[in-house]
Amino acid sequence: MIHVERVSKVHRRGELEVCALREISCHIPAGAFTFILGPSGSGKSTLLYLIGALDQPSSGEIRVGGISLQNMTRADRDAYRRKDVGFVFQNFNLLANLTAVENVLIPFLPSGVSAGQKRAAADLLDRLGLGARLDHRPAQLSGGEQQRVAIARALLKRPKLVLADEPTGELDSVNSLAILQDLRDLCQEHGSTVVIVTHEQEYVQGNDLVVRIRDGRVAEPVPA
Repeated sequence: MIHVERVSKVHRRGELEVCALREISCHIPAGAFTFILGPSGSGKSTLLYLIGALDQPSSGEIRVGGISLQNMTRADRDAYRRKDVGFVFQNFNLLANLTAVENVLIPFLPSGVSAGQKRAAADLLDRLGLGARLDHRPAQLSGGEQQRVAIARALLKRPKLVLADEPTGELDSVNSLAILQDLRDLCQEHGSTVVIVTHEQEYVQGNDLVVRIRDGRVAEPVPA
């Protein structure tokens, strides 16, 4: 599914160069529930953004489903993110003036939202325990409820790939475990490949794939 081959990422700030990733290579098979683990500043979020085509590597290659992200045009990358990738971010990225259902439907707004999509959004939120909160705005929801809205938004289009950047960073331990179980259940049902960035080893289960990063490098061998 995801092949990362000798990928480096250098951020340039004037004359200063900061190397976030140093020739990283790893393979994430289709359908794997994957954790990218590492301390703050290790480069794990940078790798996630590169896989999601939110940024481009300085060198090396990333292929997703056999397609090289570097060979995509800007329009191709936009289409890839819109159609194939569901993003879940630590700060939820919900729009304050929209209801829970409306926030879930944001990815569909450019092409128009159908009645069927509205029903599907409401049904998904109901499955996540938010059936009574459909018309509530983010300020009326708890942190765990807001994150469930963000997960529903990512999964409504049944993406091939779900990328989550510290999705439990703003939540307590009870809500964190519940959110990760929601991701496991829904992504298993949809057949999505899941990649989660975190520094919390405790959330890893026996069959999960783990990629450990330290100082911009893979810290130990991972399955190929």
